[in-house]
Amino acid sequence: MTPGSPPSDPIRSAELPADRRARLFRETPAEWTQRHILGMAWALKPQRLKAVPNLARLVLADLLAPPAGLPDPDQALDRPAGLAGIAHDLSVPTLMEAHRRGLYPFCHLGPMKWWSPPTRSVLFFDEFHIARRLRQQMRQDRYTVTFDRDFESVIKGCAARREGRWHLTWVTPPIMHAYCALFDAGHAHSFEVWDRAGALVGGGYGVAVGNSFVGESLFSAEPNTSKIGFTVLNWHLAKWGFAFHDSKELSPTLRGMGFRIIPRREFLDRLALAAAQPGRPGRWHVEADVRAVADWRPGATT
Repeated sequence: MTPGSPPSDPIRSAELPADRRARLFRETPAEWTQRHILGMAWALKPQRLKAVPNLARLVLADLLAPPAGLPDPDQALDRPAGLAGIAHDLSVPTLMEAHRRGLYPFCHLGPMKWWSPPTRSVLFFDEFHIARRLRQQMRQDRYTVTFDRDFESVIKGCAARREGRWHLTWVTPPIMHAYCALFDAGHAHSFEVWDRAGALVGGGYGVAVGNSFVGESLFSAEPNTSKIGFTVLNWHLAKWGFAFHDSKELSPTLRGMGFRIIPRREFLDRLALAAAQPGRPGRWHVEADVRAVADWRPGATT
């Protein structure tokens, strides 16, 4: 494969998409058991125990009288911070309406839940930062980035084990199938990072809501590959006129790349404006290769 050129279609068999997804997303009994044990351990950490009564009341109230429609993001609980309600429906219309309201599904254990945290981590593209070493790596022509080429393998990669860490993921089979349906509808998108041999070595996925983008998860099989794909994605979002990139929570890595915290009310106001824009539905295609994006100077006036 020539550096800078996209790899051939990674789905080489005649396997039907639904069959491929069922195979990729299947969870063995051992995996299910491990996920629930680790999820229980995570939920029972001392700093989270104080939230158990509120969570129990919410679940009980939902069992007795399930509310109609989506919860109000402004009424999310303070403890656990951002818990807004129980998610019974992950259909495409419901997920898109939830994202337009600033809600997202997340759960390690028990019923799926809607969240709207009191603060939000966002990137305004003129504040994006590309580290010098990352620019150097991007200029080595070792990787090719594509969009929407293999969504299933990307979301499976996001759910995979991380070396040196407990295997606890919120990207469960129901989430995988729900976001694949969003992908089929043209709302969810993936970026893929391929090495010279055509192997998938990094990627991530998220949802476009008008001219905003909600990053869901990403993974790297080699050092910095997700950062490379992430940088290419943000170059395109900026070029296409997107207003911001929402990463939900702020990590040290994201802070170093220019993401910052804003209050929930400010986020919801910005989201309402962005969600009213036509956006960019349908399949996305890369318009600049990795080497070209390495020269990007966000915020430059010349």
